[in-house]
Amino acid sequence: MNHAPDPAMLAKAETLVEALPYLQRYAGQAFVIKYGGHAMGDPEAQRDFAEDVVLLKAVGINPVVVHGGGPQIGAMLKQLGIESTFVGGLRVTDAATAEVAEMVLAGKINKEIVGWIAALGGRAVGISGKDANLVLAEKVSRSEADPNSGIERHVDLGFVGEPVAVDPTILRNLTKDNFIPIVAPVALGADGATYNINADTMAGAIAGALGATRFFLLTDVAGVLGKDGNLLTDLDRPAIDMLKADGTITGGMIPKVETCVAAVDAGVEAAVILDGRVPHAMLLEIFTARGAGTLIHR
Repeated sequence: MNHAPDPAMLAKAETLVEALPYLQRYAGQAFVIKYGGHAMGDPEAQRDFAEDVVLLKAVGINPVVVHGGGPQIGAMLKQLGIESTFVGGLRVTDAATAEVAEMVLAGKINKEIVGWIAALGGRAVGISGKDANLVLAEKVSRSEADPNSGIERHVDLGFVGEPVAVDPTILRNLTKDNFIPIVAPVALGADGATYNINADTMAGAIAGALGATRFFLLTDVAGVLGKDGNLLTDLDRPAIDMLKADGTITGGMIPKVETCVAAVDAGVEAAVILDGRVPHAMLLEIFTARGAGTLIHR
């Protein structure tokens, strides 16, 4: 009679053993996860993401999720017949747009994510940057060259802000009480106005203030790719400066990399740019020797 173990079951056991040193290392540590992009609109990817977050909490890691919602805001504005204009990738946000953005981000998306996690037995709490003065925002100022004269001119983006101060007390209290905080990128300014904040920037600022062990930036690309198209798995500031100078890092990847560098400079142990479309990309990155994205460190 053959009592040889099933190879698939053995592989599962080996995976758990491979994860053991990482589980021991990360127990009790804070992980900040920026969630957005394509993975947000796909029901299967949503479930994978929620499973990852619930699992992290179950093994003693303290995840904090900061989510975006640009496409959903765009869709709602279109539905309501409100026109949008963009400057340097940022939506010009008048009072009506700001109201819709807060409604979609802090109302609809935030509570959807709380719901996905609850469905898997996790305990999530949805908040925004306004709650308990988590984030203080300041109006973003931008200038751009006039297309006709070439003269630099100031552009008023309306209620678009950037984080100037973060008080992570509420996040620490929630995680200590075994909750998973889900944060919408909306915050108050010192002027009492509500500002819409880029979710990558907000997540990076929160990660820095928490002194997170990992900051995960989930995107729609594999990570930072070299000239040959292969994934660059390990970067620091000098390497990033070189890659920007030679045109390897361009376009939308520049602000993402800068956000990661700023988070690391602020006290995050390492930041990771990851493909949110890959099932369980976070678990592969955290619990395997190979990893799955671009790690940015000091």
